[in-house]
Amino acid sequence: MRFIDKIAQHDAQQMFYTLEFFPPKTDQGFENLAARIARMIELNPLAVSVTWGAGGTTKDRTLDLVGLTQLEYGTDTILHLTCTNMVQGTVDTALREAKERGIKNILALRGDPPRGAEHWVPTDSRFQHGVDLVRYIKSTPEFADFCVGVAAYPDGHPDRDTNEDGELEHLKEKIDAGADFIITQLFYDVDGFLQWLEKVRAKGISVPVIPGVMPVQTYASFLRMTKLCAARIPPNMMHNLVPIRHDDQKVKEYGVNLAVNMIKQLRAGGIKGVHFCTLNLEKSVTRVLETLGLAGHLSQSTNKLIADVAAPPERTMTPHAAADRATKELASAPVPEPDAGKGEINSAADWDDFPNGRFGDFKSPAFGETDRWGSSAFQAKAPTAPLSQWGNPKTVDDLTTLFLRYLHSKITTTPFSSTPLSPESLMIFPHLERLTRKGWWTVGSQPAINGAPSTDEVVGWGPRGGYVYQKCFVEFFVEEKDVERIVKKVEEEGAGWVSYFAANVTDELLTNVSDGGRNAVTWGVFPGQEIVQTTIIEKESFLSWKEEAFSIWSEWASSYAPGSEERSLLEGVRDQRWLVSLIHHNYMDPAALWTFMFKGNQLL
Repeated sequence: MRFIDKIAQHDAQQMFYTLEFFPPKTDQGFENLAARIARMIELNPLAVSVTWGAGGTTKDRTLDLVGLTQLEYGTDTILHLTCTNMVQGTVDTALREAKERGIKNILALRGDPPRGAEHWVPTDSRFQHGVDLVRYIKSTPEFADFCVGVAAYPDGHPDRDTNEDGELEHLKEKIDAGADFIITQLFYDVDGFLQWLEKVRAKGISVPVIPGVMPVQTYASFLRMTKLCAARIPPNMMHNLVPIRHDDQKVKEYGVNLAVNMIKQLRAGGIKGVHFCTLNLEKSVTRVLETLGLAGHLSQSTNKLIADVAAPPERTMTPHAAADRATKELASAPVPEPDAGKGEINSAADWDDFPNGRFGDFKSPAFGETDRWGSSAFQAKAPTAPLSQWGNPKTVDDLTTLFLRYLHSKITTTPFSSTPLSPESLMIFPHLERLTRKGWWTVGSQPAINGAPSTDEVVGWGPRGGYVYQKCFVEFFVEEKDVERIVKKVEEEGAGWVSYFAANVTDELLTNVSDGGRNAVTWGVFPGQEIVQTTIIEKESFLSWKEEAFSIWSEWASSYAPGSEERSLLEGVRDQRWLVSLIHHNYMDPAALWTFMFKGNQLL
């Protein structure tokens, strides 16, 4: 059904909600997300939405997912669709394939052109702005019956291309082009949103406006998403979050309570529905809905007291009735599939409750990082950093200098990192500096930790009263001849303590990890819980990160003019270098990895 028709038919006295998911990067993550969505659909959302990667990079998985939710689960689905940087004809193909899957609703987004827009030429000249996509859908007879939504930004567009009045004019233009509803970017300032909404209505925009709500999951993901989305953070929110930032469980609880209070305030302000950015996680959104009394028709067995006389009948039952009920339920119950992650992180609903970006479990639906509305990996890593911060690298030495400047905090970002060097990385700073000076540019690392308190200011995470552990690893870009030296040293001197992955842009892969082998490099032990593994490096996650890492080199190169020295250098690095990941399994010796790398018979 068309989304606006569903809104019109919904009981005006009952708040509605929608759930947003993104297509996981791995097959296992996709399978587990399917099971998770099946459970969350029992919450009775009015619709679900599925995101679309920059330039159609997630096209196949996105269409598979919307087909699952629309056709198999019977839930009205909104397909996000970006139009910039799409190959000509791809938009038409996506719309046709959406129709074939029964999709009637599209969220029409611009997506982001690459940095260095002065050198950017749209791959499909029909689409340079979101309004172009709205106008095209509504004016094309084949697609005109789609219900089309658009995005809005209560805290301002991340690009800051214009002021608030200009953004409202752009929004009005999209509505005038035929858009039927609006979903907003996430925000945390409810008063600011309600004031913004008054201005929207004053512009003559009368279509439904559904505010975006994202429960805080972890402090790190909160900072990343608010920076990416340019969301304003109320001062009292930071005041509350900073003291508990190292206790993931308390942060999650705070996020649930905050979302509940925000939605109550929105409802009091006349808002009829909200849009949850779930990050493919289940527990927090479910708790928010249950607290608000909006959890739909969750099937829950009611326990009753067995007594000879069933009085009162709603609380008691006879032994015969109890046996009969148990027999029927066991006979009709489907055989459950094993929960993904069971034995690693508790139950299907919360086994991946502590997401840590790309280093999570590749089987998790939340594996990888969502950009929500069409940003590329390059833009997501450094959404607001000016290219001038990275200069005009023309030689390999220039790149080495850039990465050294980042290590020395002379610059706050690189194309591979959206934040300054972390205090955790400072623990191994001399080793990272030594590798970088060799021209081995480090892009990921962590020190070895043997039982630090979960409240530790630098490496702590999870609930209080626990202990956390880490194996040391480092990731860097090197030339092929260096890969050969590294592999030889691991084989001759690693003694089974060192695992490695190495891959290039053409998908050549070298590793000493067996198929199916998994390296848990961060784990925690907490009261009353099984061991929690939040950082796992294995083949699937490494290859997924490899694709993203080399795409960053490509887009960084595209920021400079064709034929320029900078572009030639960066494209050459992409084509010739390898991404290497080294892990040392002796977490009890903080120097083990570095001793292996810098000492021994073959010096690296």
